[in-house]
Amino acid sequence: MKDYPWLAQYPEATPHEIDPDIYPSLVAFLADCVAKFGDKSAYENLGVEISFNDLDVLSSAFANYLMHETNLKKGDRVALQMPNVLQYPVALFGILKAGMVVVNTNPQYKPSEMEHQFTNAGAKGIILLNTFAFKLEEILPKTPIETIIIAEVGDMLGTLKGALVDFMIKRVKRMVPDYDLPTAVDFQDVIKAGKQHTYVQPEIKNTDLALLQYTGGTTGVAKGAALSHRNLIANIEQVAAWMRPRLVEGEEVTITALPLYHVFALTVNCFGMLKIGAKSVLITDPRKMGDFIKVLKNHPFSVITGVNTLFNGLVQRPEFQNVNFEHLKVAVAGGMALQKAVADKWKYLTGNDIVEGYGLSETSPLLTCNPIDGTEKLGTIGLPVPSTEIKIVNDEGETQGVGDFGEIWARGPQVMMGYWQNQAETDIVMEGEWFKTGDIGFFDSEGYIKIVDRKKEMINVSGMKVFPNEVEDVIAQLEGVLEVGVIGVAHKTSGEVVKAFIVKKDKNLTEDMIMKHCRDHLVAYKMPKFIEFREELPKSTVGKILRKELRKEEIANAI
Repeated sequence: MKDYPWLAQYPEATPHEIDPDIYPSLVAFLADCVAKFGDKSAYENLGVEISFNDLDVLSSAFANYLMHETNLKKGDRVALQMPNVLQYPVALFGILKAGMVVVNTNPQYKPSEMEHQFTNAGAKGIILLNTFAFKLEEILPKTPIETIIIAEVGDMLGTLKGALVDFMIKRVKRMVPDYDLPTAVDFQDVIKAGKQHTYVQPEIKNTDLALLQYTGGTTGVAKGAALSHRNLIANIEQVAAWMRPRLVEGEEVTITALPLYHVFALTVNCFGMLKIGAKSVLITDPRKMGDFIKVLKNHPFSVITGVNTLFNGLVQRPEFQNVNFEHLKVAVAGGMALQKAVADKWKYLTGNDIVEGYGLSETSPLLTCNPIDGTEKLGTIGLPVPSTEIKIVNDEGETQGVGDFGEIWARGPQVMMGYWQNQAETDIVMEGEWFKTGDIGFFDSEGYIKIVDRKKEMINVSGMKVFPNEVEDVIAQLEGVLEVGVIGVAHKTSGEVVKAFIVKKDKNLTEDMIMKHCRDHLVAYKMPKFIEFREELPKSTVGKILRKELRKEEIANAI
């Protein structure tokens, strides 16, 4: 690993290497955190806190239910489809304590997207919020799911507050569409039943599969990145080592606005902050910016993580200026490029820099991050985290020198086991122990890494990956469409948005018809922001639509 001078300032706190075998499993990791921090608050949501001890007791009860009250067994995949609520970490660690595999699922997915993921993963169980249960009902017969556990937002908020919150959601805001899932069990009943059993940990090795994190990777349609206990433990240790120069064990408060189903928030916030005994304040819906800022005003937070669009949304609000930033130590951006204008305004308002990191679902995710000692470089993704090697490789497979462009390759204990049941796609992105990220970048003279372009054609909308093939397939299903090509185009707030180029088969086809069709089949961030009708699309000699030519035209038109 390259020797970075700034690390020498912290020879004990930030080692050059971490031990990915420090814990035999994530279950042992949690046990260590509980032993250290006990009654300290681990998570808070909607004004209610649970301690490390509470998390341990509740997750053991949850695990007991899965092991003793269902047909699920060790190694089975269990989908977890929730926003940031207290039930998420309880269910997460409950699944892991049962020796089962978490299938992280976006709650906003359309039924067809849920069906693909659950079927591909072979998920036999699911825990989801009642607001999304109607979608599960629609696709349930097409999936292998047998065990269904349904949570309500108020489940862990106390009897009175919980009842009031659930009444508002169901009766006043009418956010829970009708559903019929007669075999479903309530989350509270699961905890109650699980407490009747004594938790006995099954045999779990750190090489066992812990998480399926679905991603488009660098090629093709959505695939499950198979992450072991060891992969995630390694990244937890890397995150803790990188943060330790500025953070004090047992004293920090972290704002968790990114959804925990996003691997960045899962590893850094859900796992990483447990490691240092920090309290994570879970933000259920950060899109309600006014309510979000009220939470910031009421908490002396020291750490906040997010994507560029989140930070931009905050700094644009006048009331954000009235937040107390006295305790703020670290703001970390990931998932998409951090814009200079956003970073500058954040610095002006808060007095603190946003440091930028980089990683992928396939790498648990963190690979690189800017230092937090004042030597960060805006516009770069920083330096490799401990025990991580990065090299730049050209199309001929040759390692590039300083300043030379090429694909970013990574090697380290956080690199995935492979794509779930997809050796062909795994072979495309792995070269021995090296993972080929699909991103193009270079090292500068000080070892900092700069990303300059994407090798493949993934679209990055506010840190969420969109696969052109998937959007094209949906649009092509519409009767009046002859041909369609989809690309990402630059956007001032989202980084990129989806643009669709369409050749009509039916002259009466309208943009509204296409958008309605897409709304029925795609989650919001995958929706086309722009639609352009064409008489023809650029094609190769074999008839393949050339997205790269569409991108070139867009760039030329923007100049």
